[in-house]
Amino acid sequence: MTDAAAETTDVAADVTDAAADVTGVAPDGTASVEAPATAGDGPAHESQTRRLEEEGEVAADYLEELLDIADLDGDIDIDVDHGRAAVAIVAEDGSERWLRRLVGADGEVLDALQELTRLAVQAKTGERSRLMLDIAGFRDGRRVELTALAVEAIGRVRSQGTPVALEPMNPFERKVVTTR
Repeated sequence: MTDAAAETTDVAADVTDAAADVTGVAPDGTASVEAPATAGDGPAHESQTRRLEEEGEVAADYLEELLDIADLDGDIDIDVDHGRAAVAIVAEDGSERWLRRLVGADGEVLDALQELTRLAVQAKTGERSRLMLDIAGFRDGRRVELTALAVEAIGRVRSQGTPVALEPMNPFERKVVTTR
């Protein structure tokens, strides 16, 4: 077979494949075509969700042990949020004050516990984790504060036309501010 004949055969095969994707013909004679499903559409998303849920379960086990050692009460909620495992330690009635100790001043202890939890997940699963940890609603509250701060700073920049310096921030805080 010559190169030209092979090329013609390839084009014919492509046209045949494309014709197989025609899903209907309108009364005016035009065809509607759908893009073929790729192998990674459904199962890959489900696989990633399962992996993130597994990360959350490993993190929850680790944090349960930590709470037991520290003799603190709290419920652990696991979720998948924006492509990350999200784990929250929620205060039971009357225990929020004690859980706040795990947050620390300005969230430093929370950040350290998040890194330790990520390392525990990595040790168990063999994969790097990007999980987010929240304790007693600290990150949710901080997100609200930072959103207000960003809106205020944007208003000042627009009205005065000069740059506005913000306080130093950790990666979570920078992401909240820059997405506003």
